[in-house]
Amino acid sequence: MIIGYTSGVYDLFHVGHLNILMSAKKHCDYLIAGVSTDELVAQYKNKKPVIPFEERVAILSAIKYVDEVVVQDTLDKIAAWHKYKYTLLFGGSDWETHSQIISVKQELEPQGVRIMLFPYTQTTSSTILTNALLKL
Repeated sequence: MIIGYTSGVYDLFHVGHLNILMSAKKHCDYLIAGVSTDELVAQYKNKKPVIPFEERVAILSAIKYVDEVVVQDTLDKIAAWHKYKYTLLFGGSDWETHSQIISVKQELEPQGVRIMLFPYTQTTSSTILTNALLKL
């Protein structure tokens, strides 16, 4: 069985989130989605999500492409691999320039884990939606 893993904040759930989940599910039998806690988001994005953690978990749990929703309280993809033993790690192409990707690839690829990045949806993002809401 091919286990896939992806994670994110999933704040103000939008088509970009849906695109990644749909694309990921096409490549695995079982898709695990990690949802960042409010505390983690505050720590690394220095802001609070608009939608509370429990509601974001409920939204992801209702998405037919997601087989399991888990708590993401750390950004450590290697720790997640140890816990969930995924064979595919999915993300958006915006992650390609993230400094963490190099160490994740170096450690996980020898374990047989492939990393797949899908095109980032340029027209919609939680940041764009949040900014639009603030202007109202």
